[in-house]
Amino acid sequence: MRSLTVIFATPIVCCSLFEAMFSASEGRPLSAHERWMREALQAARDARTAGEVPVGTCVVIGDELLAVAGNRTRTDCDPTAHAEMVALRAAARKLGNYRLAKTIVYSTLEPCAMCAGALIQARVSLLVYGAADEKAGAVESHFQICDANQLNHRVEVIKGVLESECRELMQEFFKERR
Repeated sequence: MRSLTVIFATPIVCCSLFEAMFSASEGRPLSAHERWMREALQAARDARTAGEVPVGTCVVIGDELLAVAGNRTRTDCDPTAHAEMVALRAAARKLGNYRLAKTIVYSTLEPCAMCAGALIQARVSLLVYGAADEKAGAVESHFQICDANQLNHRVEVIKGVLESECRELMQEFFKERR
């Protein structure tokens, strides 16, 4: 049996992946992108609880979760410990290869220049992110790193998956800090 925790209600115990793909709140199937973005959102919430900026990322290949991480910059005293970087490192270790071809990266926030560059270096196939980062986003808000002609790899991008939930989490965090 597989357990799925629904943020809106109580846990649902499911017997199959098909059943796990249904949302208790909406009564419709969750897309695979929504399913994995929910994993990233939980990592972002965990990061927030730890006093970090609430960004979460997971790396998936096929239907297998390779890695999930939240921001750890303060925890690790490491300016490179963004959720994307931490998750990419863990996924590479799990696969035994720094090239993460055929993987999909889910991030609650549009990656910065450092993280977008890491997606290129890792040869990630697809990036799915929730909320745009008008200040530091380097995928579409600024720079368009994932689609730069000067680079030898392109990362396909899907934006706006569970956008309002991702954006609200960030807004709540910064509102509390003011």
